[in-house]
Amino acid sequence: MLLNYQKINLHHGKMDINNKCIFLIHGLFGSLSNLAGLANALREQYHVISVDLRNHGGSPHSADMSYQEMANDLFELADHLHIKNFSIAGHSMGGKVAMTCALLQPQRINKLLIADIAPITYPDKHSEVFTALQALQQQPIKNRKAADLLLSRYLQSAEVRQFLLKSLRKQGDNYQLQFNLAAIQENYQAIRSGLATDGIFNKETLFIKGANSDYIQPQDQAAILQLFPNAQVKVIANTGHWLHAEKPKIFNRLAWQFFS
Repeated sequence: MLLNYQKINLHHGKMDINNKCIFLIHGLFGSLSNLAGLANALREQYHVISVDLRNHGGSPHSADMSYQEMANDLFELADHLHIKNFSIAGHSMGGKVAMTCALLQPQRINKLLIADIAPITYPDKHSEVFTALQALQQQPIKNRKAADLLLSRYLQSAEVRQFLLKSLRKQGDNYQLQFNLAAIQENYQAIRSGLATDGIFNKETLFIKGANSDYIQPQDQAAILQLFPNAQVKVIANTGHWLHAEKPKIFNRLAWQFFS
């Protein structure tokens, strides 16, 4: 499946595309715009390719959504762009896609940056989100204010609501969600599951954790080091799961230092 993508600096012929290329992968219910701040921070020295995962943003929809399939989508895009070797930065679900890429074809991945996710199985964290989004789909939405009001009946967090509303696009007289809610919900158990690959990625890997987030815990260290023995973990204080949006300067600086 050829993913929707946005590329920066690929026209700069003097830059080594294989050693200076970074793919950016968003998380669940997101789109390529979520990591735009990081893309801008890296664009002066790197080819940056931001992608919409399948069933998200402008990418095609599919009933299937395993991590191996999503990783293969990324390799297909890299082949389409004639990129043999590259680095990856991925947030949340996108981090698991990035990890899967590194484990499936480690020879193609230069460096790996994972934002606030571990290669483990997580409990159900999105039941209320699914309920809210289903309610949103069941009636015509005329504007974002009305959509936010409806979501607020199910979701107290204004931050979560605003994140979800980024995927609203106007189609005709109404607004529609860009992502494929039915397929995401059908595959949710696989999405929250741990990685099912047997490989090991020995190259440089950085996990960045939000201090207030529970997505990476001390007991997850063994699972991380088993698959990524050259991994290090850095923590951004006073921030949660959306660390790249809450503390963009610190997050972007850590990413820049790592890739440099």
